[in-house]
Amino acid sequence: MEQRIRFGPAGNSDSFYAQGHTSTAEAPAWLHARGLDAFEYSFGHGVRLGEATAAAIRAQAEAQDVQLSVHMPYFINLAVQEDEKKAANIRYFVESLQAARQLGAKRAVFHPGSAAKGDRGEILRRACAFLREILAALDGMGLNDTTLCAETMGKINQLGSLEEVIALCNVDARVWPALDFGHLHCRGLGAIQTKRDYADILDELERGVGLERARTLHVHFSRIEFTKGGEKMHHTFADVQYGPEFYPLGELLAERGYAPVLICESKGTMAEDAAAMRQMYEEALRHTK
Repeated sequence: MEQRIRFGPAGNSDSFYAQGHTSTAEAPAWLHARGLDAFEYSFGHGVRLGEATAAAIRAQAEAQDVQLSVHMPYFINLAVQEDEKKAANIRYFVESLQAARQLGAKRAVFHPGSAAKGDRGEILRRACAFLREILAALDGMGLNDTTLCAETMGKINQLGSLEEVIALCNVDARVWPALDFGHLHCRGLGAIQTKRDYADILDELERGVGLERARTLHVHFSRIEFTKGGEKMHHTFADVQYGPEFYPLGELLAERGYAPVLICESKGTMAEDAAAMRQMYEEALRHTK
């Protein structure tokens, strides 16, 4: 796993299109010019990516030193029990990782699924068992060159608390944590207020998955509005009435020598806010020296 911190957006900012760009193959050079070196390509609503497009994006990303990751379909659910639904979920993983390979993507993020019906502990055990089945199926197809990243989720009735993501990572040492700090803030109904709150999360992560995976974790970040059920809506960094704040996290990443991939999921300003994250991190880094 690469030992270098990277920053970038999930998808293209509104400004990318406003400036006349039409193809994601143009994004790596656009991002590089803004000091960014990561990009997350979404298969959220299904894998629809032609080979020629994937090859063009990959070539430009490699030329501009922009590391690609992908987000697998949002409807993945490791808690399913029916054979037909399990087969569909395995297919979502296979299609995503085949496309990730075409893109040269290093990481693939997935949502763990629903915890709305039944005993939460039993649902987690079922999800862990199914993840083992999925990994075995992927190994059998040779689709094991992309790191799977289990994401923390923002709605309380979703599987994806910090503890649950750690449990999924402990299914196999090749599964990495994807901490969405906006999601953790929301499912805790405003849980992240201070640097100490971030430190407690990182401490628990280190205890749960070990220092290597904690240091090189995958990060999603944005300000997010929440209700009593958790996540409601993503916002921009300019929407300061919503949390969490990035700078305290940037300080901890600098102090601890972490080297994650940080993906910004702001609404429409993800590249601009990713650049702001990098600037805040570099300011914090200067203060630690």
